[in-house]
Amino acid sequence: MSAAITDADRARIAARLADTDELLERAYPGDDGSRQPVHTVYVPADRFTPDLAAEWGQAALAAASDAGGLEALAARVGIRADVIPSVVTRVVAKLETEPIEDLRLDFEDGYGDRGSAEDQDAVTAATRVHEAVSAGSAPPFIGIRFKCFEKPTRERGLRTLDLFLGTLIDRDGLPDGLVLTLPKVSTVAQVEAMVEVAELLERAHGLDAGRIRFEVQVETPQLVLGAEGSSPLAQLPLAGAGRITSLHYGTYDYSASLGIAAAYQSMEHPAADLAKQLMQLAVAGTGIRLSDGSTNILPIGDRAEEAWALHARLVRRSLERGFFQGWDMHAHHLPTRFLATYAFYREGFDPAAARLRAYLSKDAGAVLDEPATARALAWFVLRGVQCGAIGVDEIRASIGIDVPELTALAHPRLAA
Repeated sequence: MSAAITDADRARIAARLADTDELLERAYPGDDGSRQPVHTVYVPADRFTPDLAAEWGQAALAAASDAGGLEALAARVGIRADVIPSVVTRVVAKLETEPIEDLRLDFEDGYGDRGSAEDQDAVTAATRVHEAVSAGSAPPFIGIRFKCFEKPTRERGLRTLDLFLGTLIDRDGLPDGLVLTLPKVSTVAQVEAMVEVAELLERAHGLDAGRIRFEVQVETPQLVLGAEGSSPLAQLPLAGAGRITSLHYGTYDYSASLGIAAAYQSMEHPAADLAKQLMQLAVAGTGIRLSDGSTNILPIGDRAEEAWALHARLVRRSLERGFFQGWDMHAHHLPTRFLATYAFYREGFDPAAARLRAYLSKDAGAVLDEPATARALAWFVLRGVQCGAIGVDEIRASIGIDVPELTALAHPRLAA
């Protein structure tokens, strides 16, 4: 039988779809498989010292000890009994060795308006970051949140960013884990302006094109639903020109902007869920990651038990909804951040490993997983390995592969 579709037909169809091919290649490259931190800690920029991470880890362990120990705390916040021993062992090690995964020195809300004094604080912050990186005491990811690009704070934000990066470059260059946060974004034009700023700084300092990347904070209604009736969120992947690393939800600024009463402002308010679902839709397949916001209920004083239970539940809720990162605002949040996160991966590991092993051996059993589901299973396990909840030796024993093979399974484009 002769083919009905000719070479000319195929060429014409290819030409028709060329723009689609280019869009998918440029805007939807998928995740790059690199590590994503499970949280971001915010501290006022002038309070950072190279020892801060270790001090927070010690404070977290002391708080858990005062509460009867991590094992007792895990039980009280609802961690499943059968995973508590393995979770607690890993959380103790985490708080002793890497209590903060991502740290943001805050020049915005947590710092305030200090006029020209901010110049020296920007230089000092960069110097201390350099010292921490050199000493090996810096978290894997570290950077600043500078002031937003709205008219009243734009010049101040630009100057602080310029001074901070220039000081780092004058020392030893930009650290690999550098993260820059652009807050209170309300229009696509502000993201485009940040792209221009990044290009200017790269040229001025002789950096490779694309070296300066940034995350966008989603904390204004105008970024979720624009004046023309569409969502600017969907435009960010292209407007960011490959420089946007993640979108972070800002719980309290966003809630307040909607007129929600302070007592009801929360990461689990329906308004928050709507915004975050739109964020997920906007960046699906782009490689841009997501972070949930924070709770302002701190585990201190008479409210410690209530706050720990709330925090553990909110961390778990975010993970179940596909937000694998969130904000922590106090050292006492760290025990429940890692207890809830590690429990999430420990509880899911055995079923995920069994399904992956069956998928790789072509033994379907009672569940016939599609390649897309296998990718999701592998991604889940890989995240657990990257954050320390699952051991490399467990991957070999339970699935029969090593981490590079797991990564290729989770991110097949990387292996292509």
